[in-house]
Amino acid sequence: MLLNKKDTIFKDSLLVNKKDSISKDSLKKKEVIEDIITHIATDYTIQNAKNKTVILYNEANITYTDIDLKSGIIVIDYKKNSLFAKGIIDSTGYKQRPVFKQGNQESEQDSIIYNFKSKRAIIYGLKTQQGEMYTYGEKTKRENDSTVYIRKIRFTTSDKEIPDYYIATNKAKLVPGKKIIVGASNLVLADVPTPLFLPFAYFPMTETSMSGFLIPAFDTGSSARGIGFQNGGYYFAISDYMDLTVLGDAYSNGSWGARISSNYNKRYKFNGVFSLNFENIVNGIRGFDNFSKSNNFNIRWNHNQDSKASPNSRFSASVNLGSSRFFRESLNQFNVALTQNNTFNSSINYSKTFVGTPFNMAVTASHQQNTNTQSITMTLPSLTLNMDRIYPFAGKDGVQKNPIQKMGFNYNMQGQYLINTNDAEFFTSKMFETARAGIQHKTSTNTNIKAFKYFTLSPSANYEEVWQFDYIQKDYDATRNVVVTDTLRGFKSFREYNIGVSLATNIYGNFSFKKGRLKAIRHTLRPSISYSYRPDFRDNYIQKVQQSVNPLDFQEYTVFDQGIYGTPSSGLSNSIGISLNNVLEAKLAPKDADSEKEDEKIMLLNNLNFSSSYNIAADSLRWSNVSFSAGTRLFKDKLALNLSGSLDPYQVNETGQRINKFNPSIFRLTNANMTMNYSISSTDFEKNKKKGETESKSGNGANNPTDTMGADIDPTNRFGRQNKTNEKKEPVETELYKAKIPWTLSLVYAANYTNNGVEPGVIGVHTVGFSGNIELTPKWKIGYSSGYDIKNGAFSFSRFNFSRDLDSWQFNFNWVPFGANSSYTFFIGVKSSMLADLKWDKNKPPDRRLF
Repeated sequence: MLLNKKDTIFKDSLLVNKKDSISKDSLKKKEVIEDIITHIATDYTIQNAKNKTVILYNEANITYTDIDLKSGIIVIDYKKNSLFAKGIIDSTGYKQRPVFKQGNQESEQDSIIYNFKSKRAIIYGLKTQQGEMYTYGEKTKRENDSTVYIRKIRFTTSDKEIPDYYIATNKAKLVPGKKIIVGASNLVLADVPTPLFLPFAYFPMTETSMSGFLIPAFDTGSSARGIGFQNGGYYFAISDYMDLTVLGDAYSNGSWGARISSNYNKRYKFNGVFSLNFENIVNGIRGFDNFSKSNNFNIRWNHNQDSKASPNSRFSASVNLGSSRFFRESLNQFNVALTQNNTFNSSINYSKTFVGTPFNMAVTASHQQNTNTQSITMTLPSLTLNMDRIYPFAGKDGVQKNPIQKMGFNYNMQGQYLINTNDAEFFTSKMFETARAGIQHKTSTNTNIKAFKYFTLSPSANYEEVWQFDYIQKDYDATRNVVVTDTLRGFKSFREYNIGVSLATNIYGNFSFKKGRLKAIRHTLRPSISYSYRPDFRDNYIQKVQQSVNPLDFQEYTVFDQGIYGTPSSGLSNSIGISLNNVLEAKLAPKDADSEKEDEKIMLLNNLNFSSSYNIAADSLRWSNVSFSAGTRLFKDKLALNLSGSLDPYQVNETGQRINKFNPSIFRLTNANMTMNYSISSTDFEKNKKKGETESKSGNGANNPTDTMGADIDPTNRFGRQNKTNEKKEPVETELYKAKIPWTLSLVYAANYTNNGVEPGVIGVHTVGFSGNIELTPKWKIGYSSGYDIKNGAFSFSRFNFSRDLDSWQFNFNWVPFGANSSYTFFIGVKSSMLADLKWDKNKPPDRRLF
């Protein structure tokens, strides 16, 4: 610090007399400097008391109220109530540029002049960030805390030192945290001006959601519907917890569409999304034979309740319903994966557990829709009441030692209101005319007894009661010579029961080996034999109706034949069941004999099951088919193999009906199914990789195959990005001439075989599917999925997608080369949501002709 003696006593308060002090204090104005200015510097600080200046050099920093300024050089002038800051020039260039921070606003510049009194500033070489937007300006004038005027300005969302692109303009007005308004502007790519100009532009900068118009996209993708606009509308920022988007499409041939979507989220309570889509599709020219018109709609709703909101009750919804051909005929919602799905499923659930009791309840409204047959099944609603197993005879503190104490009881009640309808009658009064309702009660009890030391004997008893609130009645119409079936409303019920007992045990076989890594193989057999008895309950409810002109020709039926829960069981059942389950495991020693690692256990055969039954009460065909299934996983769980089928011990006649004669070869294979799934990736061939690295990088284990539909790119997404791209990722550094090209491959094989015993066996399905990804570079990715029908000799649905990460931009190309859904979508645009409309997309949708 350099001070001379004269400067140290300049205007010292101690030299002012009392009278002057009192008069001045009572009349003086409010100080401009409202708080203490704290300053530090690495090299030196020069304070000039005469001129009232302070000079800070090298890594200078001052703090004043909510202002924090860091710079190479800072000069504070107390007379002018101002400060000046700039960087330092040395052999490495211009460094330690001023960084000015006030509140939550921060900017970097070449130099800055700031006035404490007026709170105005002049800035040269500005660089500041507002949300995702970076702003560069040659000269900036700051009027107050909320308004900034900038000349020679550049806007971009690229965070590079040399931006990938920017919007250049001569003048702009910036209100920090609120908006940017610019005059005539030009898009510049890689420092090359483009012929794209805007007369003016407005960029919202608020951190919270803001209502505003959504600019539509011009569409010429289909000559059938003419030119038009897509995805134009308005966004409503209703509150911090909910928003609403209203979008529309319009085409020159009269086709139009409207969409409403809303997102809502209440932290620690619930979240969800709702969308309603409606489209009026016109094909051809009015007055001509090829003119057609259709109205399609789709409703989707997903609701999730936070587990913390209510631990004893839960409400959730997953709704997807609408016109069966919505996605196949849609003007806008082009999603290839959904066009391949022939079912819509919906479910709305409420469940509650009654604390302190064994009871729990669930209310469900469900919907299943087949888009091929246009049939719809709904339950509005289904009520389920369960009682967990209780042990009323257990000893003190729940001790269960003897069979009586182990005897448990449970109860289940289910009620349904079932509707079967179709697309034409959906949401009309007709859909309720054939609705059916009923309630089913079930209770059971069982216990277990240790028998002969190694066996477990388990007796059981089951009781069922069905209540129906509608029933059928059949009458003979002599005029038309037909049986007429009427559905009547009223209460009907039936009851049935069965009893049984089973005997099971486990048998272990161990095979030890003294040489090699294979130390032992263990074979586990779980044989079981059971007996069950059920009387013939149908006979008590049989009614007869004349079915022809012959008065002695009767048809038998029960009033429950069209009931929700079926009819009373027919025929006496007095059967013995036999089953056998096999599991095969191996134990391997470590590769290093001196290693202290434990032996490795390997599953050779997950299961090999056989089951059949013998009905003692039947007069013929007492043996049922022998069902078998097998499954295993090989090559470190990369290959999953499953096989199942059925073996018939009896012969068949010329018409394919079973007769009471055994096959000469004991069993005849009636059907068999085999599936194989295999996943492999480039990381499987890397040496010294960590355990589990393959699965974590490729994401493809046998249980997690690659998406067979490829990446899901939705052109209605205004950001044009693939799913999950909103997640923050670390920057990717590109290595030129990289020798390694990561890739993944998933293979699926399926085949089935049927044999009716009359004609030679037939292979019904014989297909192989493959899908995967290739990462040509860290930023170039290719995804593919296809399949081949070996039986018919043709490729199945195929899809390819190409994506390029252009840093601040994104490129996507989706292509279906052939088939009924032959199409493509092309997109290139800015990643940032702030400039989501700075894009170019093009798509060729599939043929939308109505069938």
